Amino acid sequence: MLRPLRLALVFVVMNSSAAIAPAASPAEATQTNASKHMGVGAEPIDGGEVLFDGSRAMLDEKWTYWQGPRFASSLPIKWKIVKDPVGEGTVLMTDDPVAAGGLYGTADVVTKKLFRDFRLHVEFLITKPGGNSGVYLQNRYEIQVLDGDKTKHGMAAVINETESPYEAYNGIGKWNAYDIVFRAARFNDGERTHKALVTMYFNGNKVHENQPITRVWGGPNSGINGDNDDQGKGITDTPGGIKLQCEGHEVLYRNIWIKPMEYPSANTDF
Repeated sequence: MLRPLRLALVFVVMNSSAAIAPAASPAEATQTNASKHMGVGAEPIDGGEVLFDGSRAMLDEKWTYWQGPRFASSLPIKWKIVKDPVGEGTVLMTDDPVAAGGLYGTADVVTKKLFRDFRLHVEFLITKPGGNSGVYLQNRYEIQVLDGDKTKHGMAAVINETESPYEAYNGIGKWNAYDIVFRAARFNDGERTHKALVTMYFNGNKVHENQPITRVWGGPNSGINGDNDDQGKGITDTPGGIKLQCEGHEVLYRNIWIKPMEYPSANTDF
């Protein structure tokens, strides 16, 4: 699903002036893992910001298209607000027609706010076999959303870094939840001193713990720094948004919330 291309400079310039979300202090970052804050239907933790509540108004307020080198859509966002097929309310469908055939990067949506360290909650539902999307941390690092794939490229994998914890997947036609704590890569005088780290629960099951992320996979069409230094190894200190990938499949999203954090030590376990 991932092919390298050359990243357009205009994207970096455009995003360098975007708002960076303020971080919580280490004390504020301490939270219990009560069930009401994790898994399908989880409520935001104290101080969390809802990024998507099912409404068109919030989609337009807090999200935009990522205008990378293969961007082919146009604002307003063409993703549809549709009825929740198994619950109440409305949800977001990743069905921009320009992405048909797996053309990721043509119509991906990303938050207008940029983030460094954070705790994130995302819920998704795949409607058909082989449904494909992805959740990108800092618009760099993909947590895969892909039905039927149990490999390092498969469901809930830190893509190409871990095996898929496929056994935690609820399956087609059911809501699934990612609960993620992410610590951005650290730098000293422009040199990376610590890789990005992620801990993740999938439907309430811990599936990744303090997993280092070595690079941006997939080339410039995938995300920030995708074309830097041998195809994505040249990570920079630029913050990035939360991105949802569009590949022309009917994948639904709802109940997305985030809290900016600050993790001084290299530990994302929660």
